[in-house]
Amino acid sequence: MTNALQLRDAILAAPLDSSNFGETPQSGTLYLPPSHLKALRLDAHIVVGGRGVGKSFWTAALQSELLRSQLGTAISELQGIEVFSGFSSSENIENYPNADVFSLFLDQGGDPYDLWRAVVLRWVARQVGETIPSETWLSTITWLKSEPESAALLMQRRRDWRGLIVFDALDRTSTDWQRMDGIVRGLLRTVLWLKNFPNLSAKVFLREDQAERTVFNFPDASKITANKAELTWARHDLHGLLWQRLINSPGIHGECLRNICHSDGNEHFWNVTRDMKSESEAQRKAFEVLAGPWMGRDKRRGVPYTWSVGHLADGRGQTSPRSFLAAIRQAAEDSKERYPQHEYALHFESIKRGIQKASEIRVQEIAEDYPWVPEVLSALGGMNVPIELDVVMGKWNEQFPEGVRSISLERLPAQHIDRGWEGVVEDLQRLGLLETKKDGRVDMPDLYRVGFGLGRRGGVKPRNQKS
Repeated sequence: MTNALQLRDAILAAPLDSSNFGETPQSGTLYLPPSHLKALRLDAHIVVGGRGVGKSFWTAALQSELLRSQLGTAISELQGIEVFSGFSSSENIENYPNADVFSLFLDQGGDPYDLWRAVVLRWVARQVGETIPSETWLSTITWLKSEPESAALLMQRRRDWRGLIVFDALDRTSTDWQRMDGIVRGLLRTVLWLKNFPNLSAKVFLREDQAERTVFNFPDASKITANKAELTWARHDLHGLLWQRLINSPGIHGECLRNICHSDGNEHFWNVTRDMKSESEAQRKAFEVLAGPWMGRDKRRGVPYTWSVGHLADGRGQTSPRSFLAAIRQAAEDSKERYPQHEYALHFESIKRGIQKASEIRVQEIAEDYPWVPEVLSALGGMNVPIELDVVMGKWNEQFPEGVRSISLERLPAQHIDRGWEGVVEDLQRLGLLETKKDGRVDMPDLYRVGFGLGRRGGVKPRNQKS
C-alpha cells in the first residue's frame, strides 16, 4: 500500500503537461519516437500532424542548443546548426509578420511569396551582420523588389554557418480558408526557393487539414513534398514517452519510478532504455505495476496498458500524447482522492475518469481550432452512438432550422459547407470526430463522444452522467 501511495505521488510530481506555448521544453521531457526521426531531418521540409502530436514541441526543441545536442546523437546533421523561427504562435513582429500584417498586405494585392522571402532575407542579413531596410515589412519587400540584385547577392554570399528556419502555427495567419491557402502556398514556394542556397534549410509544420488543401498547387512542388513526414504515435511510443516523463520526476519521486522502469542517465536527466521504447514485456509490466493487470476485477474488462490508449484514439485510430498524458495525470489525481487505499497507484475507475478529462481537454482544443464543431456536435448531446445518419441529420435540421449556413462561419469554417450537412459530415470524418461503420451508422470515438455528452452502451460515460 505504501508503495502505491509513493508511486501515485511520484506520477503527480512528473512533468506530464505536454502543451507548448513557445517555451523551451525541459531536457528530461525529450523523447524521440523512431517514426519522428524522418520529420526532424533537414530534408523533411514538410511535417504534417494533428493537434497535440508535437508540432509546437519540436519547433521549440529545435531552437534549443541543448536539446539539439541531445537530438544530435540520433540526427547528426542537427549538430552545429543555427535555428531561427520564421513563424510561430508567439508574436515577434521583427522576425515575422502577424495576422494583421498579412491581412493588410493581401488587401493591397500583395503576393505572400514576397512577404515570406522578406522574412528569410531579414534572418540571413542578421546572421551575416548586414543591414537591409526593416523599418516595416513593406520596406523590406520594397527593397527586395526594387533591388533584386542586392537581395540575390545577400543570399548567395558564402557562409561559414548552416541554418534552419522553422515555421509553425500557420493557422494563426488568417481566419479565412482561401487567404490562408494563399499564405501557406506562398511559404511553400519560398521553401522551394530556399533550396537554391547551400547550407540553408526550412521546415514547415502543417495541420492535416491545411496539407489536404490546394497549398501544393505550384510548379515543382514535388521537390519539397518528396520527403514529407507525418507525426504519428504508436501505442508503444506513447508509453515510452510516459515513462520518459515519469523517470524525470524530481528528487525521490524519480528514484521511485526508476525502480520500475529500465533507464540510464546523468546528473541532468534520465532516458528510458531501448526495451522501454518498444511494445515489450518490460513496457507492459512497468505499466501493470502502476495500474494493475485488468480494467476491473477480471480480464473481461480489458488490460489497462492497451485500454488507456485505445479509448483515446480519434476516428482514424490516432492517439495524441497530449491526450494520453492528461488522462494519466487525471487518473492519478482521481485515485488519490477517491481510492487512496487501492493497491495500485492508478485505479481502473480513475483511468476511465482520466478519459473523461482528456476528452474535455480535446473538445476545448477543437473549439479553439474549429468553432463550428462544438456548435454542431453539442446538438447531438444525450444521444447514443452508433446512430443512423438520418437521425443525426434530422437533429441538425431541428436544431438549425435556417440550414447549415446558420452555424459559425468565423475562423476557418467547415471546408465543405457548400455541400450542406453531407459536407459537414465529411469534414467531421476528416478531422477524426466521426466515423462510418460498415452498416452505415455513424459512430464517434470516446475521445470526443464523452466530451460532447453522447452515450454508448457499456462505454465510458460523460461526466454529467453517473459513473
